[in-house]
Amino acid sequence: MAQALDIKYINPFLQATLTILETLGMAGGKVGKPSLADLDFPEDTFLIQVGVTGAMKGQVFFKMTDKKAMNIASVMMMGMPVESLDPMACSALGELGNMILGNTATLFSTMNIIFDITPPLCMHGKKLKLQSDIPTIAIPVVINDEEYIKIYIAVKEDTK
Repeated sequence: MAQALDIKYINPFLQATLTILETLGMAGGKVGKPSLADLDFPEDTFLIQVGVTGAMKGQVFFKMTDKKAMNIASVMMMGMPVESLDPMACSALGELGNMILGNTATLFSTMNIIFDITPPLCMHGKKLKLQSDIPTIAIPVVINDEEYIKIYIAVKEDTK
């Protein structure tokens, strides 16, 4: 198995996530304790997946409940009520992934680490089980004392 991402490279992912959420009006976000994790989601889950390619390689996932996904989609769509995770809501949530990882890439570029991101992929369902040969670090983002999003970072430096 590949080596996990050096912890010093985790901060840009977290900083970008908190910045974008704050921009959307979800201020006061805090980062919980990081842990190694499997990409196994037995409960009803909504995931946004964004790939990373270049000086860093791998995938980043943003996991949330349906309710939180609909709430965020509503915010992304200027307060329009979101009753289901339809294609419009999924598009808005995919854009959230783009915004966070685009911001992350900008932060890494200030360290002379350049990478691109892939178009986001949204997944929804129960018993989602994904695999990665890169160790995955999971970090909860807490807003108002409640876990809002959990970030799963399965990214490594490209040593080629």
